Amino acid sequence: MRKFILPIVAALALGAATPAMAYDSGDQMSMQAAIGVANQLGLMTVSHTEFLGDEWEIEGRDGLGRWMKVDVDAQTGEVRNVDRSW
Repeated sequence: MRKFILPIVAALALGAATPAMAYDSGDQMSMQAAIGVANQLGLMTVSHTEFLGDEWEIEGRDGLGRWMKVDVDAQTGEVRNVDRSW
């Protein structure tokens, strides 16, 4: 009986972890690719990134140190919005 307990516990642990490992982002772009899009708009340093389900929100500073936020569509890479502090 004792030699069956460890394999059963291991199988249960793997079964519980499967939903977390099964996540698939599909065709969505990576955070690095979204940051690359924001860099092309002048973002030089990144202070915060957040994935909002269908878009990446990237905040940081431009070359002059001014704050800016870029929203990038996670499917297409299209820029949805740019906010800057002048």
